[in-house]
Amino acid sequence: MGKEPEDTIASRISRVLADRIVRGELAPGARLRQDHIAEEFHTSHVPVREAFRRLEAQGLAISEPRRGVRVASFDLAEVREVAEMRAALEVLALRHAARHLTPAILKAAEEATREGDAAADVHAWEEANRRFHRLILTPCGMNRLLASIDDLHAASARFLFSAWQSGWEKRTDHDHRAILLALRQGRTDEAAAILQKHVQWIGRGPRSAQADASRETFAIVG
Repeated sequence: MGKEPEDTIASRISRVLADRIVRGELAPGARLRQDHIAEEFHTSHVPVREAFRRLEAQGLAISEPRRGVRVASFDLAEVREVAEMRAALEVLALRHAARHLTPAILKAAEEATREGDAAADVHAWEEANRRFHRLILTPCGMNRLLASIDDLHAASARFLFSAWQSGWEKRTDHDHRAILLALRQGRTDEAAAILQKHVQWIGRGPRSAQADASRETFAIVG
């Protein structure tokens, strides 16, 4: 068997570590040790360093002098920043994708919405939610834009999992249905406006610090 290219190894390492960070398996501030990770993946330090650079580009890790690479922390200001960025980029992608959306794609997006409504836990909901957004945006054909949106979805998922570690509540996503209806009727501007508000909205009206954080984060990752 041939040796796996270093770029492929780096991609695999960054994907695995990103998933662990997003799911909360690696806590904010946790140190990412090159030697341990290289040993786990049976590789040299070179692809590990490249994987770290990719995680930094995604905002999931930070490199600090004399402290090495650590899992990045986040706060509500960053949650809002991600929401604003997602809103702008997803609306741009939708406007370019709209004319390429087929009945089959819209049907698949509707099915993803139903699966999200029926999700038994936050991880199942996030997977269905991300699939909905990918289905309606991918036909834009703008690969760099889609890659940036994917990175922002990863950040959103991290906020979501942190806020909903327990006490998951099922919900009906009326926004997704309204977006699909507008797209089916050829009303792209309306679909884009709903999508923008859907991603931007931050929960209003405090109940408790935990409830606020959960509701705000949930709204942002929708």
